[in-house]
Amino acid sequence: MGIRIVIADEHLIFSEALSKCFESVPGFEVVGAVGERSGVIPAASTGGAAVLVASEALIGQPWGLADEMRRRVPSCGIALIASRPNKALASRALEAGVLSVVPKEASLPQLIKAIRGVAAGARTISPDLLGPPEHVSMARTLNDRELEILRSTVTGASLKEISRELYLAPGTVRNLASSAIRKLTARNRFDAARIAREHGWI
Repeated sequence: MGIRIVIADEHLIFSEALSKCFESVPGFEVVGAVGERSGVIPAASTGGAAVLVASEALIGQPWGLADEMRRRVPSCGIALIASRPNKALASRALEAGVLSVVPKEASLPQLIKAIRGVAAGARTISPDLLGPPEHVSMARTLNDRELEILRSTVTGASLKEISRELYLAPGTVRNLASSAIRKLTARNRFDAARIAREHGWI
């Protein structure tokens, strides 16, 4: 029996083009091509898919859809196509039940190999993306005050409001926020709070 595949990408033309490519791959059978998140689970369940090939935009952050796929269609493995995969993304994807993370610039043979691996229930992922995310070791150095500031940042509080809330001088809050940003290699305070929240540190 062939590998039944559903392709999901926000650009339907990409899904349809990939579907055409797979027609010439022995043992591959595309049973659905969808362009919206709402169509992913129905296509995978009704088509009896063994593998969902999905773009990061449709299955990725937030990872609720991947978690739901694991619950509702447990027989269907997920191969994620990511534009700029990194260790943090790969770590969270694997936690959500994704079995393969394939860079968007990968060749078709690489994607085909990944799909075969997912169909067999195996993780097929570049060794460069395995191991603890770069942020994890940095997060261990965050102190309690820095975590409190990031926790307040998630609520949308300004530096002045955080200063009042934590009974700290505004300059101290700015310094602590800058320290957290540096440790997490974040773009700004809000990006640092996002990183911390996604990893469950706050």
